[in-house]
Amino acid sequence: MRFDARNASKLEPGQHLTFDGFPGLRLQASESRRSWIYRYRSPVDDRMRQVKLGEWPAMGFPAAIAEWELKRSARDNGADPATERREKRQSVAISRAVNAYTVKQVCADYVEGYLEPTRKEKGVVEVRRMFNSMLVPIAGLSAASITRAQAFEFLDSYRATPSLAARLRMELGGAWDYAMDAGRLPDGTPNWWRMILRGKLRSKGRTVAGVAMGTKKRVLSESETGTLLRWLPNISLTVADAIALYLWTGARGGEIISMEKHEITDEDDGLWWTVPKEKTKNSWRSKAGDLRVPLVGRAEAIVMRRLEQAVNGYLFPTSDGHMMSQTVIQHGIYYHQPYCKQAPDHNRPRLPVTHWSAHDLRRTARTFLAALGCPHDVAEAVLGHIQPGVAGIYNRHHYDRERREWLMRLSQFLEELALQYPKK
Repeated sequence: MRFDARNASKLEPGQHLTFDGFPGLRLQASESRRSWIYRYRSPVDDRMRQVKLGEWPAMGFPAAIAEWELKRSARDNGADPATERREKRQSVAISRAVNAYTVKQVCADYVEGYLEPTRKEKGVVEVRRMFNSMLVPIAGLSAASITRAQAFEFLDSYRATPSLAARLRMELGGAWDYAMDAGRLPDGTPNWWRMILRGKLRSKGRTVAGVAMGTKKRVLSESETGTLLRWLPNISLTVADAIALYLWTGARGGEIISMEKHEITDEDDGLWWTVPKEKTKNSWRSKAGDLRVPLVGRAEAIVMRRLEQAVNGYLFPTSDGHMMSQTVIQHGIYYHQPYCKQAPDHNRPRLPVTHWSAHDLRRTARTFLAALGCPHDVAEAVLGHIQPGVAGIYNRHHYDRERREWLMRLSQFLEELALQYPKK
């Protein structure tokens, strides 16, 4: 049969798929993963053996074929790939044990061997930074010797920042899995990071000026939004433009900051911004595609102005012509909050609307669309959300006309809020 990602994703544990023209190649499902396997008769002892080539979807069908061809060629030349791999893993494990394969090295191999080929650069940089800053107490310890108590004590030391501790726990669990799959840790090494503090590292929300704010998601009210829009001239143009684009498009901050000139097109019904799939949060999802964003009202004016000033194609460039970091917007907003204590001697205007972040504006835009009567499916399409379940599989309508219609209504609504005077 031919490879079909939908069939692959529906495989039940214990089932497998074979492929015409590639004898011995199969995709085999277990409880937690789907692995590419090459089954063959050993030229050494004529017994049936198998060797793992990789895991789907990290290894796609073309890559699996390439790996299958290498193993099949070795087998045809008289070698036994499974035996060679087992011997290599054993020798590597012994060598690593002798040389004290440390926690630091496990994590470095995980970043280089797994994260860099599979994740976006931004995510890799963040994990590397987290490892460098947080692993100091255990970095020099032998990875194979880490006990359950040591793992618990280490993670428990970060309980004051539970979200960060949970992220660290997840990445360490992945690092141990990768090291064992690669034969760099002895078989049977316990992965304590997968077992301890499961479900017990939950965020308590932000703390502002010593006051716990909880985990509540903020939505600006109509009066707050109007006040904010009237106040925007007090902030830098870059931050003000980003804030407006959050509200007028409902796009994510990372999508806004990475906007490039070639993504903007003037079409029959107006200006459009097409965000490439690889820039969206859904880049890993097979049902996702490019995100189409109609630019209307203030959003259109901002983009047209920035197109004329683009540097190296970026509409939000740094001073040296690279893409701006999303943190510039986040820090720019926080810097003007009344409770910000950065640069205390610097006199600057303070925001009249407080306790919100950039992403809250996206949530605010979605709430306003609902209040205006926008159909759920259209509003979700505006935000670039993938419809769940069967609807996401069968409903392939792109809602371009509807997106433009409802973002025009939202634009008019926002401008009316901006013109209103605060109630006394």
